[in-house]
Amino acid sequence: MRRARDRVTGATRLALALTVAAALLSGCGSGGKTAGPVQTVAAPRARLAPGPRARIVVIVMENREYGDVLGSADAPFITGLARRYALASQMYGVSHPSLPNYLALLGGSTFGIDSDCTDCHASGASLATQLAGAGRSWKGYMEDLPHPCFTGSGAAGYAKKHDPFAYFPAITSDPAQCRRIVPLTELAADERSGALPDFAWISPNLCHDMHDCSTRTGDRFLAALVPPLLRALGPRGLLFLTFDEGTSDDRCCGLAAGGHIVMVMAGGGARRGARLGTPVDHYSVLQTVEDLLGVARLRGAGCHCTPSLQPLLNGGR
Repeated sequence: MRRARDRVTGATRLALALTVAAALLSGCGSGGKTAGPVQTVAAPRARLAPGPRARIVVIVMENREYGDVLGSADAPFITGLARRYALASQMYGVSHPSLPNYLALLGGSTFGIDSDCTDCHASGASLATQLAGAGRSWKGYMEDLPHPCFTGSGAAGYAKKHDPFAYFPAITSDPAQCRRIVPLTELAADERSGALPDFAWISPNLCHDMHDCSTRTGDRFLAALVPPLLRALGPRGLLFLTFDEGTSDDRCCGLAAGGHIVMVMAGGGARRGARLGTPVDHYSVLQTVEDLLGVARLRGAGCHCTPSLQPLLNGGR
């Protein structure tokens, strides 16, 4: 069992930001290695080069440390994608186990949740409710989801703990919004018809996300999924491919301690060949998505201790 002191909620992150900065927790790695300083000023708003509005997709895989994926013979597609596009080489999960990381990515906090509970809730706003309020479209594509707005704990390879939308009553209690949580089988039709939303989230099933199956299985799944998705996103689209957590407690950014994980940004909105060595975490992803889609930064995404992914964006420095 993970030690309680290695788990820090997004809400705690906000409360402790000034303390962290004052204490100058200058290292983010483990084993005596440092991964960079904690920020003491808010990151500038992320932006792309001028042009039409971009569409964004986030894909979340499971339970792999950075070094077990990139460069591995079992992950040639992910490795090749990282070489062609943009890579955050010091990306860290927020916590353990899975669910707190998913909530951090969508809501900017772990909401005090430190388990894979299926009867718990995350109160307040999320990226989805922000986008709905701003008139922007979104969908959560969940592999093996039995039907839209299914809120059960699991079915076939679908697991609620990998579907953060299902934890927000503001989404599940609103039929119009809840119907946007759909089976992954709807993705191909949306790609063909040009109906991809402004923001899309993809959670593969428990095998294809590498949770229950091999790295090679997950890599092959992505090799089939990602190329048509990148084409459908268009010339300014942006895809975030990341993992929920690693297998270690390696940490960064003062308060994230979910292991060193892969984070690739692909598509026309990413700077080809860009590399970012600054330590970043799940809140950095949410911050970037919110900035690009024109909504406010939620909770941990707005913390001064959250580093920016701007250098990986096409047109960003």
